[in-house]
Amino acid sequence: MSTDRPSAGGIEISARKIGGIDDTTVSLTPGVTVLAGRNATNRTSFLQSIMAAVGSENASLKGDAEEGSVELRLDGERYTRRLRRTPDGVAFDGDPYLDDPELADLFAFLLESNEARRGVAREENLRELIMRPVDTSEINAEIELLRAERRSVDERLEEIEAERDRLPALERRRSDVETRLEEKRAELAEVEAAIERSDAAGSQERAEAVEESLDALNERRSALKRVQEHVETERDSLETARAELNRRRTELESLPDAPDDRIDALDREISELRERRRRCDAVVNKLQTLVQFNEDALAGDDELADLLAEDEPASDGGTVTDQLVGESNTVCWTCGSEVDRSRIESFLDRLRALAREKRRDRSDIDDQLSAATDERRELKEQRERRENLESRVDALESEVEEREAALERHEAEVEELETAIGELEDEVGELDADDHDETLERHREANSLQFDIGRLTGQLAEVKEELEELEALDAEADRLGERRGEIAEELEELRTRIERLEREAIDGFNDHMDDILSILGYGNIDRIWIERREEEAREGRRTVDRTRFDLHVVRTSDDGTAYEDTIRHLSESEREVTGLVFALAGYLAHEVYETVPFMLLDSLEAIDSARIAALVEYFEDYAPNIVVALLPEDAQALDDDYSRITEI
Repeated sequence: MSTDRPSAGGIEISARKIGGIDDTTVSLTPGVTVLAGRNATNRTSFLQSIMAAVGSENASLKGDAEEGSVELRLDGERYTRRLRRTPDGVAFDGDPYLDDPELADLFAFLLESNEARRGVAREENLRELIMRPVDTSEINAEIELLRAERRSVDERLEEIEAERDRLPALERRRSDVETRLEEKRAELAEVEAAIERSDAAGSQERAEAVEESLDALNERRSALKRVQEHVETERDSLETARAELNRRRTELESLPDAPDDRIDALDREISELRERRRRCDAVVNKLQTLVQFNEDALAGDDELADLLAEDEPASDGGTVTDQLVGESNTVCWTCGSEVDRSRIESFLDRLRALAREKRRDRSDIDDQLSAATDERRELKEQRERRENLESRVDALESEVEEREAALERHEAEVEELETAIGELEDEVGELDADDHDETLERHREANSLQFDIGRLTGQLAEVKEELEELEALDAEADRLGERRGEIAEELEELRTRIERLEREAIDGFNDHMDDILSILGYGNIDRIWIERREEEAREGRRTVDRTRFDLHVVRTSDDGTAYEDTIRHLSESEREVTGLVFALAGYLAHEVYETVPFMLLDSLEAIDSARIAALVEYFEDYAPNIVVALLPEDAQALDDDYSRITEI
């Protein structure tokens, strides 16, 4: 895998009062830039300036400065950062390249204090380092929204399926109505023909009187039929509503409660856990900075010694720099007194142990936060389901009451129409009592057939309209089915995002580590690889699955036997390379190259020149812009085509 680089363009960094820098402006070219120089030549300070401009807060002010600034010009855009000394430390403001620098600090800014790089050597929780930038709360919120949408889609699909169950009966009804309609029309044609033949018989006047009464009678019968159909429809709807009401009530009774006080308690717990994690992160960062500062000073960092010596007068005992690099004693850089180096080293060990303890605390907090978030999500889903069911039950109860009232009205209307029809039938009987003429009978028959044809035509139109509505439901069901499939894929993607990132990081580390070991020629190491392992752990009253990253080192003895070693037994060069490859794996798994324009490398002195050159060439395929700080003799081993900067 290789990343696409942005088009070549000017890159310029201006820094003032950052680290050991007074004031400088440096132009870079895309690709690899080598900062070549001895110690105390502001190479690390320049890298910190880049970090600050991108958005990191892992940068320091010059010792004698109250404020400093850095400006980055990249691809025609300008990004600024200002640093101010305050009673609580250094404050940052401005308009940096990134709003959130976490990915960059972890996987792109690979200075000596980089957590991913150091985490391997210190055998820290590698899985926690890889997954730290993943916002599990946001993922859970997205999952909740998708689940709610899926429930809505499922409910609508159930409604559509219930409607579509009526399709066979409707098609049979349409066929029956069409058949009966054809028969009635044929009968009417015969009767009308017979009437035309008998019109000359002299009974037309009486037939017209009877026909008027029959028309009125047929109107009442038509109205009665319509109302009877309404009654039948209302009864069916009432029965359906009652059945669903009983079903929803049963479901509501079986649904567990989601007490608001428990959800409120979880909200408070989650808020407290997030605040504890924030404070823990702040402590870890401060401890890491403190450890790095002390390590640099104890190691005799010339740049730091010069900075401390700026306002220190010379004495018979020599300069502060002389004292800092003494073999057994050194000067305490907080109070200026001379102390035994072993005391400071012992204090550093305590600081490192405290940092490890705080990282473990942070991991425990993350586990508690995940458990509390999961429980809150489940309770909210239960509460939402209960609220939906209660709302549906209320709506169904209202619907049942309305339909019962409507049914009573329709039944009363049926009684009224049946009474009116009886009176009209008596009237027609009186008109027809003295004349049983065949022609009048045919008029009555034709009138009845016309009524039947009108009623059947109306029924056919209703059936066709219902069938058209059902056909439209097919398209809606298809669309909802497609959306449900999309929701399932999105849910699966969200659920597996964490696992996918874990596996991508592990596979990337293992593949790149194999390549690097082959390229750099560490002959006494067969393989260094990470194994992803699931284990059970207790969280309160629950047993949960946790993921671990186990780092394995495989060597071969003189007699050819393979055996497993530990990271502690690797050489400093091998540990540094392993840490850098682990950072690269996180860089690629999180696609940091898409958002961070630089990868920074520093403190590579433990690796020999030839291997540094091979390592930089390997990393070049994956990062758009690499800035690497090297000693002059190490810089000579790198490709002559790389841009070089020797003065800052």
